[in-house]
Amino acid sequence: MNAFTTQNRMAPTMILEPANGCLCDQPVHISVRGLAPEQPVTLRAALHDEKGALFSAHARYRADAHGELDLARAPALGGSFAGLEPMGLLWAMEPDRPFWRLVKRDVQTPFVVELEVLEGHEPEGGRQLAKAVHERHFMAPGVRRVPVREGRVRATLFLPPGKDRSPGIIDLFGSGGGLCEYRASLLAGHGFAVLALAYFRFEDLPEYLRDVRLEYFEEALAFMLQHPKVKGPDIGLLGFSKGGDLCLSVATFLKDNITATVLINTCVANTMVPLCYKDLVVPELACDPTKQKTTASGLLDLVDIWNNPLEEPNRQSLIPLEKAQGPFLFIVGLDDHNWKSEFYAHIACGRLQAHGKDRPQIICYPDTGHCVDPPYFPPSIASVHATFGVPIFYGGEPSAHSRAQVDAWQQIQTFFQKYLSGEKPVKSSKM
Repeated sequence: MNAFTTQNRMAPTMILEPANGCLCDQPVHISVRGLAPEQPVTLRAALHDEKGALFSAHARYRADAHGELDLARAPALGGSFAGLEPMGLLWAMEPDRPFWRLVKRDVQTPFVVELEVLEGHEPEGGRQLAKAVHERHFMAPGVRRVPVREGRVRATLFLPPGKDRSPGIIDLFGSGGGLCEYRASLLAGHGFAVLALAYFRFEDLPEYLRDVRLEYFEEALAFMLQHPKVKGPDIGLLGFSKGGDLCLSVATFLKDNITATVLINTCVANTMVPLCYKDLVVPELACDPTKQKTTASGLLDLVDIWNNPLEEPNRQSLIPLEKAQGPFLFIVGLDDHNWKSEFYAHIACGRLQAHGKDRPQIICYPDTGHCVDPPYFPPSIASVHATFGVPIFYGGEPSAHSRAQVDAWQQIQTFFQKYLSGEKPVKSSKM
């Protein structure tokens, strides 16, 4: 290349589409123009969460013959990931703090991602050639966030834009407690009225899970059914981990008006503490802590500590989900190391069919661990468990886990759109 061409080439520019940011469950198209033909560069992405933790990823690329780089067409040559991964700079982010999980605490503000193009393939990165800022939002335009403090209920209701009533969903997270809003806020952008429901370790709610009773969820269900913006009489449930077996109990014992239940890596027995409702007490599934394992990197692996709920005396902990109105969707990570989610989903299938009920829809994802988040969240392969206070191995291979999160998110929406529309449920044949 002669000196005249070198001096007159445009400065490299990073192009993001959409240019003004997007929702956190949507992809962003990243490209770079103005590079030299086949120029080697390194792309880096970074963000800080609300606790100040830094998450970052980088990948090495080579421009095409025209000096352009399109992440939708160009494979990464190494770094935090390799191969064709258009959203790899986001899902491959890792924290600067050991075993720190990326969550969104304030959904009214976006994650701000700083992107940069660096010269060469040096491990520490060369001279900066271009940069851009990308905002990833959690509330679609027009979505309303309504704090709920009704009776004992402590929650946040997210309402889609418009004046019409919307199908209602109650969203439960797991044994970490507190109020998690980011899944509910994103779902509201897809046309659902979603109640992000805290049930312990939040404001004046019980500090300990053992003090939570099913009557609390009955009150939350009543709130949704009477709300003028919620389209009744059908309500959906979405639960992850411990929140999943609680959703199973709500669908079983408070079955009126519950017509669609989605369970993400869930046990079909009541877990961790006894569940009380009026005069009913469902014991917890027993476990044997001596069966816990330690990974090569020193992380606890708890998948084998839980007793088989089909064996006596553990059968009393099984939730009689055949009493529920259904239908069910089980999202299963085949590399879940929290518990044997696939085994539990098939227990549910056998139990429902034995009672003449429709089989549940079970979608299994290879190389996918326990913590299935909305799309493009960095997979939480291991993090400090809120209850045990030590790092726990949750499983999953990052690239496959990320693909599973994208597909599962769409499957969840499709399921709720189908069964909260007022149509009569039909038997699913997908396993």
